Amino acid sequence: YQSKFSGYSVYNLEPLAPLAQGSFEEFGSVRIVQMLHRTNLIAMVGGGYQSKFSGKMCRIWDAAKKQFVLEFSFDSVIKAVRMTRERLVIVLTNKICVFSFPEDPKHLQTLETRANIRGICEVCPSNSVMVYPGTWAGSLQIFDLTTAGAAVGATSTPPTINAHKTELQCVALNHSGTMAATASGKGTLIRVFDMRSRQLIIEVRRGTDTATVNCITFNRDNTYLCVSSDKGTVHIFAIRNPELNKRITVANVGYLGSQWAMSSFTLKSECSSVCVFPPHSSGAAVKNSVIALCYDGTYHKYVFTKDGNCNREAYNVFLDITQDLEI
Repeated sequence: YQSKFSGYSVYNLEPLAPLAQGSFEEFGSVRIVQMLHRTNLIAMVGGGYQSKFSGKMCRIWDAAKKQFVLEFSFDSVIKAVRMTRERLVIVLTNKICVFSFPEDPKHLQTLETRANIRGICEVCPSNSVMVYPGTWAGSLQIFDLTTAGAAVGATSTPPTINAHKTELQCVALNHSGTMAATASGKGTLIRVFDMRSRQLIIEVRRGTDTATVNCITFNRDNTYLCVSSDKGTVHIFAIRNPELNKRITVANVGYLGSQWAMSSFTLKSECSSVCVFPPHSSGAAVKNSVIALCYDGTYHKYVFTKDGNCNREAYNVFLDITQDLEI
């Protein structure tokens, strides 16, 4: 088939509104798009049936100048791109490359990693903390991006969190970089760690069936954690007040004592999504809510309460996928 849906689009989430768009004719099919906060700089990696540039190349588009301003090429396919106001991070299967960015872009350091097919890597939006899979299965490496390129003693050992016994499936950092959340290889257990002490804060259970965890996100004040998977479900856990989470009290002894979601909702069977907690509007009555963006192009906003009630408040279609496919 020929896909007419490509290029890129930028949306405001609250309220939902289109902000910018790059056409297929100009950009071709694009596999990765990463925006530097709410600036005019957008990183792109080609991919798909009608790509105009290689999947081994990251190009930086300046939406204000309406032109590509930087280009970075590699010897293997790019798995993920992350940006801060001072660093560009390119994730490959077996290494992570760190560059100064956007001023005077230079290669600073290459970090060797275990096989990282999923491109797992997160950077903190407010400081220099970066996390990625460590040397051993289930371990999480911690790296300070400000030290990239600096001389490091031969005996220096990067801090590591032994998060799970199986491969990591998904990771997330809170806004201040003081907490990290990880999903197990089966997608059943989610663990939250203190980044300073590297100690476990809480372990919660998404479910019992194996699932692919697509997204983990903290709310701004670290009271709640949201987890979405390819099951089409979104689970909300209480982090600061774990007594709000549900617990198994009878029958299955194997899960006795496990903490289950305080609240959850189902979007669509086997439809993956990414989620975010929108900030509270100034002066408005406080409403705990989650926005979920589904891979089928739909927008969902749910409000939830501490007693577990959850209701959909808004629904929209921001991308009509069916009209963008031609057989």
